[in-house]
Amino acid sequence: MKDYYNTLGVPKDATQDEIKKAYRKLAHQYHPDKGKGDDSKFKEINEAYQVLSNAEKRNQYDKYGNVFDGSNPFAGGQGFNWDVNFTGFEDLGDIEDIFSTFFEGLGINQKRRTYKRGADVELMTEISLEEAKQGKVIELNYETYSKCEGCDGVGHEKNIAFKKCDYCSGQGRIKEVRNTFFGGFSQVANCPKCKGAGEMPEKPCSMCKGEGRVKKSQRTKIEIRPGVESGQIIKLAGAGEAGENNALSGDLYVRIMIQPHPVFERRGHDLFRFLEVSLVDLMLGKEIEVDNLEGKKIVTKIPAGFKIGDEVRIKGEGMTSRGDLVVKIESKTPRKLSKKAKDLLEDLDKELD
Repeated sequence: MKDYYNTLGVPKDATQDEIKKAYRKLAHQYHPDKGKGDDSKFKEINEAYQVLSNAEKRNQYDKYGNVFDGSNPFAGGQGFNWDVNFTGFEDLGDIEDIFSTFFEGLGINQKRRTYKRGADVELMTEISLEEAKQGKVIELNYETYSKCEGCDGVGHEKNIAFKKCDYCSGQGRIKEVRNTFFGGFSQVANCPKCKGAGEMPEKPCSMCKGEGRVKKSQRTKIEIRPGVESGQIIKLAGAGEAGENNALSGDLYVRIMIQPHPVFERRGHDLFRFLEVSLVDLMLGKEIEVDNLEGKKIVTKIPAGFKIGDEVRIKGEGMTSRGDLVVKIESKTPRKLSKKAKDLLEDLDKELD
């Protein structure tokens, strides 16, 4: 029977930290890539560690002198026996640590912090039809995460020491196990506490609690260009939620909504309105005054042959320079007619016949 404790050089009552420490030291010593490495010895060390680092397998080994699930990756020198509950090494984090030692010797750092990018923020603001035509610069106030001023977004005070992350034991990665209908599956992910660095500052920033950002009121200005349409979205890159520990900020999206106007209606580049005109003025083709959106009076003449319900188009007075002001004429008739007026209308009716 193989003596796994003897292989790692630890007593039978060794703690998990002692087993891990012995394994890492021996694995580094006998790694095949080392000048005096030993491939066979390296496999024995890994086989022993795979059993003793697993509480269930260690318990079986202590009781029966063997492990019965057949998942030892180097058992019998036959290469890998893959365990369906994990895709790869059963303790990939430790093996990655060994490889990291060699990479770091070449000036390559395998661990990297992966902080969370700030979320995008969407706001809505209402403007009048007049403001939509002329354009406007507006100031927006909203609450979101902003870079912490106490630590300038890094999450800790300057010139402080770092300590090993207690959540991942300095690995920077953790093994996540998920149970599904097809069985259990494992994957290695960055540690959520140290963000993959394997270490934590001994004194996090007191203002942001180490996150590098705080929630507060934000103020920004946006330019609404002339002719903007209702529902249009304006994007301000980087003006959204600040990311964790100086990670990228999200973007700000502002949706522009145009308030309904009591007189004018927008139709693309054109403006549309109704106007009441007396029947006599229509028949005589007189000039009429029309107020545009800005309140300026525009004089236009009713064209010959104009029929009630037709439209008068005033060029260049729409929402943009390409748009027109379209006026739909409605006839206005008097509520009461004098006898003289009735006689005149009857004479006109006979003339038209």
